[in-house]
Amino acid sequence: MSGKPKLHYFNGRGRMEPIRWLLAAAGVEFEESYLERKEDLTKLQQDGSLLFQQVPMVEIDGMKLVQTRAIANYIATKYNLYGKDLKERALIDMYVEGMFDLNELLMTHEIQPADKKEQHFTNMMDKATNRYFPVFEKVLKEHGKDFLVGNQLSRADVLLLEIILMAEEFQPDILAKFPLLQFWFCFVELQSKNKQYPHNKEIPAAWQPEKTTIR
Repeated sequence: MSGKPKLHYFNGRGRMEPIRWLLAAAGVEFEESYLERKEDLTKLQQDGSLLFQQVPMVEIDGMKLVQTRAIANYIATKYNLYGKDLKERALIDMYVEGMFDLNELLMTHEIQPADKKEQHFTNMMDKATNRYFPVFEKVLKEHGKDFLVGNQLSRADVLLLEIILMAEEFQPDILAKFPLLQFWFCFVELQSKNKQYPHNKEIPAAWQPEKTTIR
């Protein structure tokens, strides 16, 4: 084995995307094993690789980690993206948990039924601009630093960067009312210029996996 983390997931964004971004932010090269057929998932389930019979799964440091938050916590801790003390970790956790709610809306828009998409889009944009982004504009104002927590990059910054890029696909000027977030976004993006950030991926239309297999 090469020693690189190995990511097992579909060739799409989904719940593996925050993990890809964290590894990229840490400058860690990784391999991906795409589940292209149902049989690929079944094989992992039957050989005991998936503790709860779900992906994503990451092979790292001799472990087969599942559950998105558990994987992200391990990577963030291992690569110093989880704050310098307990207080900073609490803030990072709080921000990230809030972001996951918005991330879920953005991530699931494309799989909404046709008759629900317009309503879902309106709700998604309303929550982004009136609930979530105002929170982080306030956080940046009160914190007075270049990062959301402390004085260095954390998993909170990485996830928010990913979310804003996704939101801008739906509405390019979505940060128009948030000057501090605009500055923060440019700063964090500049810090990341030499990182191998993930390319956008979509789950192939030929097989949209069952929701119960993803967590």
